[in-house]
Amino acid sequence: MSAPLPQKALATALSTVPPSQAQSGLPPGVPPPGAAPQGALREISPVYLCRIGQETVQDIVTRTMEIFQITRATQLPNGVTQSQAAYQDRFGKLQEHLRQLTLLFRKLRLLYERCVEMTSDLQETPAELVPYVGEEVSAVRVELCSPAVLQERQEVLEKVRQKNQEMKMLMDQMRNLLWDVNAMLTMRK
Repeated sequence: MSAPLPQKALATALSTVPPSQAQSGLPPGVPPPGAAPQGALREISPVYLCRIGQETVQDIVTRTMEIFQITRATQLPNGVTQSQAAYQDRFGKLQEHLRQLTLLFRKLRLLYERCVEMTSDLQETPAELVPYVGEEVSAVRVELCSPAVLQERQEVLEKVRQKNQEMKMLMDQMRNLLWDVNAMLTMRK
């Protein structure tokens, strides 16, 4: 869980948002490109920006699903005349969704850049979740654990091995049973 933002800092940040930024759909903590950060905006944490980024990604997914639903409902022009008004209505909806998607991706990019800027002084850089093709995957650092944790891990691994053996035996028995049933059905014909 993240720590809640101080109400005074949030209110100050919200009151300092210029109208152009409010219309562009940018969150209160993200200045428009080229704008100098203000004192009140520095109090907004990267965690808050990440939460806004998560909501933005959810909005992007929702908009994309709506676009797919509109295109699925659209009838192909295979000789059937469709009303021009319905076509224009769907086309307008698609254009609006695409415009909103463009704005959401810009907002997400600004959030990302702001978070990177705010966390640039951290010691570790976040590792890529999906490495590029041909890129070497760096080894994951494993911290030393206490002996109790290591023993518990060994016990869990042993239980998993036992369960895997039991499942393998059951699968072999089921395979043999199915083989016998199929053989009997074949002989019956």
